[in-house]
Amino acid sequence: MSGTPASYESAVERLEEIIRRLDSNQAGLRETLDLCREGKELIEFAAGELEAVGRGLEELRLDDLVARLEAAGPPAPGAPAGPE
Repeated sequence: MSGTPASYESAVERLEEIIRRLDSNQAGLRETLDLCREGKELIEFAAGELEAVGRGLEELRLDDLVARLEAAGPPAPGAPAGPE
């Protein structure tokens, strides 16, 4: 495989193919090296995708928190400002 996978799912699918090939014990030394290199690249791609999704989810949580705080309005006079 060359280039960047189209998606996280396609990267995982290719990783599963690589693992099956390596588990078969039919790959030669050079092929094993190539498969390991490709697998490493796929793992790095998949990890980056997961990290990006995690950041997106965190941003959504922050947006939700801001919306709830704005909906609640300012605190009543004399009310505590909240935990610090």
